[in-house]
Amino acid sequence: MRFLPLLGHSGGSRDAMTCLYRCGNACDHPVPNETDNEYLGDVVSTSMSRRGVMRAGAAGALVLGISGTAAATAVPAAAAPAEVPPGAPYAGKAPVKGRAGKIGFKPIPPNTLDSLVVPNGYDSSVVIRWGDAVVPGAPEFEIDKQTAKKQAMQFGYNNDFVGVLPFEDGDRALLVVNHEYTNENLMFPGFTTLDALSVEQIKTAMAAHGLSVVEIERAGKTGEWQVSRKKRLYFNKRITANETVFRLTGPVVGTAAVKTAADPKGQWVIGTLNNCAGGITPWGTVLSGEENFNQYFVGGDGVAEADKPKLTRYGISTTARYPSDSRKWDRAQERFDLAKHPNEANRFGWIVEVDPFDPESAPRKHTAMGRFKHEGANVIVARSGHVVAYMGDDERFDYLYKFVSDKKLIKGNSPAARKHNLTLLESGTLYVAQLTGDSPAAEIDGTGKLPSDGEFDGTGKWIKLVSGNRSFVPGMTAADVLTWTRQAGDAVKATKMDRPEDVQPSLRTGKIYAAMTNNTNRAVGTNPGVDEANPRANNKHGHIFEITEDKGDHTGESFTWTLPIVCGDPAAADTYFGGYDKTAVSPISCPDNVAFDSAGNLWISTDGNALGTNDGLFATPIEGSERGHLRQFLTVPRGAETCGPFITEDDKSVFVAVQHPGEISGATVEKPASTWPDGDYAKPGVVVSWRLDGGPIGS
Repeated sequence: MRFLPLLGHSGGSRDAMTCLYRCGNACDHPVPNETDNEYLGDVVSTSMSRRGVMRAGAAGALVLGISGTAAATAVPAAAAPAEVPPGAPYAGKAPVKGRAGKIGFKPIPPNTLDSLVVPNGYDSSVVIRWGDAVVPGAPEFEIDKQTAKKQAMQFGYNNDFVGVLPFEDGDRALLVVNHEYTNENLMFPGFTTLDALSVEQIKTAMAAHGLSVVEIERAGKTGEWQVSRKKRLYFNKRITANETVFRLTGPVVGTAAVKTAADPKGQWVIGTLNNCAGGITPWGTVLSGEENFNQYFVGGDGVAEADKPKLTRYGISTTARYPSDSRKWDRAQERFDLAKHPNEANRFGWIVEVDPFDPESAPRKHTAMGRFKHEGANVIVARSGHVVAYMGDDERFDYLYKFVSDKKLIKGNSPAARKHNLTLLESGTLYVAQLTGDSPAAEIDGTGKLPSDGEFDGTGKWIKLVSGNRSFVPGMTAADVLTWTRQAGDAVKATKMDRPEDVQPSLRTGKIYAAMTNNTNRAVGTNPGVDEANPRANNKHGHIFEITEDKGDHTGESFTWTLPIVCGDPAAADTYFGGYDKTAVSPISCPDNVAFDSAGNLWISTDGNALGTNDGLFATPIEGSERGHLRQFLTVPRGAETCGPFITEDDKSVFVAVQHPGEISGATVEKPASTWPDGDYAKPGVVVSWRLDGGPIGS
């Protein structure tokens, strides 16, 4: 066991090392949205072990849990078994009926331990970690002998989205995981600088991006899951940034903006970048959001002057060939040099769809859903049968979107139904949200004080940007709107939000919930001021945003909204927990991803806890007298972010991705800031937690 070095920490918020590798130091650069849209406040004023696992009780006593999980075993490939692709665990099913959920576990206390902590009565284990075998025949992981070829067969780095798609027997499933970004400091022994990396190391990092598809199986009849021990693992697959071929779909295909020397027809793209959150469709596929793709490109200073504003709006530097601390992937693949290949960046920033039940199929990038820094996409089937996807653009002062399919879902898993449903996201209507508060502007003063009506709430409308090949934005074609969606949102004066990330519909109520992670630029200097949907200046803790579509019609164009949770220290005056007694709730900061269990409870994971303790996973009822009674379910190790989460359909298991453990300035492979999960050096991994008595998670 290694002892941890004494390294500086940022005091709870995201560390500088994470800022560098995850988003290219976005907060150190000007806000990409420099438009002078009237913000919501203006509208109102003018209108009115192999793992470290811990268990903890409410009193704060921490007890070490001991168990482990075996590494995946490499096995030969086999012919495809006859499988019927299942529907997703939640998406597309009828709304949950019955009593609203109630949380039963005792919350764990905030902590700074280098362990994964769960409540008393629960256990937890690592399902898979960076370097574990995925593709049959994968070599054993050796951190000092990694190559791109090896990494392309092993579980990738910095797992984010987690999806579990069960087979019909319920005891086997496909685990699908995003690999958002790499941290070369913590991947390569002897690391000094990004410039000193070899080309092979750059290719290895590229291979560690993308997605992994892994067959898993239940451990007995418990809520624990492990990598399948079958000898035939037909579905296991790695998708990478440097090799996997993606097919473009929708109105942008073949347009000038996506044509390159390697792809003169504008139809195919190599790789996917910075895949953050995602969702599962009713037809059993996975949606993945390409987020901070801007940081991988260089040479923006060499593009045509007319194109520079478009790149700048997406956070790509146009003043320097190599932005500070650039990854310089152009050394491995020239296409990342925009001076030579100016359209390559336009081929990223899309929603990706992967069919894990057809490993031979090419994953797709759906241009009809718009191009921006997608956190992810989650769908619900409207009463009309159309599929509606909700999406957030994870940037300070950017927007909320929804997509409504042209075609209707065909129910069932017949080959004909599935073939049809696989086309649903290739054409439709894209909208952006514009909000109005219902309180006088003077009552929204930036302190977080509730207005006189006792809630931050109001109305909103979905502004149509494009439908099929028809643009509704003056001066922009449909392809323009979809390729430069941010500019289209600017043009129609969409409401600037505080980093809208994961957006998830509740199948119990049909309401939509979005995580607004934070925005420390809100009302600071010349940046936009506060409004009722973003009511705090220097918003470092974030909030939860709730949408109720008018008449329950998810294809409609109007809605009401409220903020059920304004995050932070419950003892602080600027926090709000649905009106619940704040002395009885857990502190929470920087909500990132959201999910639901079958009882309708809202689960929230955090990223960049600004309260000085480790990130975690929280749960709260969102209906009834317990609305806002938030309790902390787990914490992740030191330096890590909580991603996912995913609750299985039977409520017996909750999966989370432990992303970037030990990502603290000064850390290296040789001097780790975390030794989770194996006691040597930090490895991102996916964890599952379950109740020891076999009961449902949370209740």
